[in-house]
Amino acid sequence: MASLVRLTGLSRLHSRLQSRNFVSSTTMRNDATSNLGTVQVQKKPIGGFRGGIVGFLFGFSLASSFAAYHLLEEYQQASAALQASVEELKVSTEKVSAHVRRIEAVEKDLKALADASASKDDVSKVRSEVKKLYDGLHVEFLDLRTHVWGIQQDLHKLSKKESTEIRI
Repeated sequence: MASLVRLTGLSRLHSRLQSRNFVSSTTMRNDATSNLGTVQVQKKPIGGFRGGIVGFLFGFSLASSFAAYHLLEEYQQASAALQASVEELKVSTEKVSAHVRRIEAVEKDLKALADASASKDDVSKVRSEVKKLYDGLHVEFLDLRTHVWGIQQDLHKLSKKESTEIRI
């Protein structure tokens, strides 16, 4: 049935071409009418080997691009983590430097206090001098006491009129 439709379509086309003179000579007209069949497009067969290579190359390029994407993503994450740790290290370094400056200031104050304060030897010398002074004052106090006691005795004797001698 399809061939019948084709034949009727071809005969109509042939009659149209003959009514219209597109071709100038009869031989050309005959060649043109004989060429009017269905043209089959020939496809190049893809062999299994060539298809395998193309598939392999496509898969390899797809896998390598996927791996490169993930590698780039991991690199960016590692770079961000490294940058964050560098910033953290910078902050901690600044804190340590501030602590070191405070320690140096405290050491400077301590040295100034150490220079201004007395040592053990100085304290022991002053202590021995104070002891000597105290002993000397005690001896003087005792001398004064005995002198006052003597004056009291003289006064007591004078009040009884036993003696007229005065101690000075």
